[in-house]
Amino acid sequence: MLKELVFEELTLKQKLGMVFTPFLNSWVRNEDNEEFIFEMIKERSLGAVWIQQGHSNAEGMLKKVKELADYPIIICTDCESGITCNGEKFLVGRHGAVGNTGDVKSAYAFGKVTATIAHKMGYNMICAPIVDLHRKGWIRGLGTDKEMVTELASAIAQGYHDGGILSMAKHYPGCSDAFDTDPHMTAGVSYDTKEELMETALYPYKVMMERGLLDGIMSGHRFCMNIDPNRVSSMSKPVMDIIREMGFEGIAMTDALCMMGVRALYSDVESKGYAIAAGNDTILPFNADSRKDFAELCEAYDQGLIPDDMLDAAVKRILATHHKILSLTDDAVIADEEMKTFMSIDRNGIFAKTDEGVPTAISRGGKHYFAVMVRAEMRFDAEGKIDVDTFSSGWYYPQKIEAKIKELFPNSVVKFFHEFPTQGQNVAILSESLDCDETIFMTFTEPLSFTGKEYLTRRLLTLIKSMQMTERVSTVIHFGNPTVLEEMVHVPRIIAGGVSENSVEAALDVLAGEYLAKGVLSCEVNFQ
Repeated sequence: MLKELVFEELTLKQKLGMVFTPFLNSWVRNEDNEEFIFEMIKERSLGAVWIQQGHSNAEGMLKKVKELADYPIIICTDCESGITCNGEKFLVGRHGAVGNTGDVKSAYAFGKVTATIAHKMGYNMICAPIVDLHRKGWIRGLGTDKEMVTELASAIAQGYHDGGILSMAKHYPGCSDAFDTDPHMTAGVSYDTKEELMETALYPYKVMMERGLLDGIMSGHRFCMNIDPNRVSSMSKPVMDIIREMGFEGIAMTDALCMMGVRALYSDVESKGYAIAAGNDTILPFNADSRKDFAELCEAYDQGLIPDDMLDAAVKRILATHHKILSLTDDAVIADEEMKTFMSIDRNGIFAKTDEGVPTAISRGGKHYFAVMVRAEMRFDAEGKIDVDTFSSGWYYPQKIEAKIKELFPNSVVKFFHEFPTQGQNVAILSESLDCDETIFMTFTEPLSFTGKEYLTRRLLTLIKSMQMTERVSTVIHFGNPTVLEEMVHVPRIIAGGVSENSVEAALDVLAGEYLAKGVLSCEVNFQ
């Protein structure tokens, strides 16, 4: 039986520990880090812990934390794409795949399946859904329409609840970014006023809160220039106060403090102190040295950066969340129909657009030229084989793509080229495709941290434009943010999908006429 901690009985160290979320990771093992975290838990001096799902030994760490904690500690992770359990993957192509279905039923199934498995593993909070309203679209987001994003996010959160998991919407306040920056690289800048935020970006938060589906929020690192030009949103009390004034009583966690959107502006001590003083209830350093991080948090308190009233308010909200954990269901069951819907999300998110009179499918027996883009880091050996640097998210496998193309279009030619094609690759594609009926380009963009905004390279766009001067490109199949296609010259057939292996297969099935594209564009795309 778990024991609830009593605020009045907590020591100062325990209070500071309550507002600290250390990172237990398995790809950078640090025995001292693990020992420190486990000791904090034994002392009931830790409010939450982040255990990254999908990596080796995550389940072992979950088991260890559950064994040590005799109180309802928050155990959270990031499940934007689903979850991996015992090596079995229950994943979809990023949040964008859910948005591309435009289907509330799919969103609910995504939340329910993910949460039920996560709960059985030992988690009790998922840091999702993403409710950011990027005006130009974002593959991690659910879309750009506030009503649709709200309905999809609500369905996901309801699925979390029904599966025994608390939700944490992100990245508050979700405002626009004037420069489309990546907070991993630098802080964003928004000129939205408070009134504009209330009308747009905060709409999903407001509705989810009214529906009892907003257990937590994760604050992002972006300057809101017309609200507080001096500190990024995660460090700004005026910004954090807005949602509290709206009636939000759940917990607020910072996004990772290791991002350059924070580190380039504040010292490690300052960022921890400013975050709690601003109204966050727990900090997420996302480092593998929790002993150092906690010492810096204590130093921030000693320097007077954390007022006692803000610390106490944060601790009480953490304890209130502990109390909610005790009421989470333990008997959720995934219905067959829910799992079927979940497994269909990637396929149902495939979108197709063609010119009038142009069919979605092409001839199965024709001699087609497939120019397939691969990651820039991939190498080609002397025999033309690929030394596969499979993606960190494990979704794009050139050999499998080639095999699928050969299966569906046996008379076709497949040519791999880099994101920034070389001179030799350009020459090969331009010349070899002359002997084929038509050319199909397969492209992608990835929402990787520390890489900035998604783009197709100018050299690739120039290659396609050159071939279209003689109408040699019939099709572009793209995975990722479809707005990058706005810069591409007109192509009569566009097929778009999410960032997942299932999406890749489904898109080729659509091109072969084996599957009907059912997806929608979750953002407005102005094709040429």
